[in-house]
Amino acid sequence: MSLKTGATRRRGAALDRALLEAAWSELVEVGYAAITFERVAERAETSRPVVYRRWSTKPDLVRAAIQHYYDNNHVEPPDTGSLRGDVIALLEAFGRQRADVVAVMTVRLAAYFEETGTQLADLRNTLVHSTPPFITTMLHRAADRGEIPTAAVTSRVAAVPLDLLRNELIFGPPLTRATVESIVDEVFLPLVDRQ
Repeated sequence: MSLKTGATRRRGAALDRALLEAAWSELVEVGYAAITFERVAERAETSRPVVYRRWSTKPDLVRAAIQHYYDNNHVEPPDTGSLRGDVIALLEAFGRQRADVVAVMTVRLAAYFEETGTQLADLRNTLVHSTPPFITTMLHRAADRGEIPTAAVTSRVAAVPLDLLRNELIFGPPLTRATVESIVDEVFLPLVDRQ
């Protein structure tokens, strides 16, 4: 009888993390249609029943993997001393970190949307949420500094910079500083000033 030295049995949060990271990697590499519980289990170095005990369906597993990715890959809210600087820094950070994610969400999940009868907006609204709270934090800081008349802007206005960035990442050419500045200077800040 041989025992592997140094091997430890993962349980609880450590095992869940390994499974979700394996599922995310599969999603990035092969897309939803090709993901299997066997491949996820193999990548996480465990067995298929271990995966099934946590998520009984592939859509459940994939939703959990997407949420896990977002929960563990935060963009820190910048504090540059100005609302303009904060939003530009935020959009540039999101652009760097989320470009690959946009491809996953739009191309690699096509079979998921077909199978579940849902759309990207449904997934975004139930898992990731449309307006990160740090946009509101940035607006409050700007109002406290006297840069803007009020931090009480509508949720639609608060969502505009990230919505436009997402659009650029999906449909536009590679993201540039000029594009980011245009989103902030020509669209977002004028809307905030009108509130």
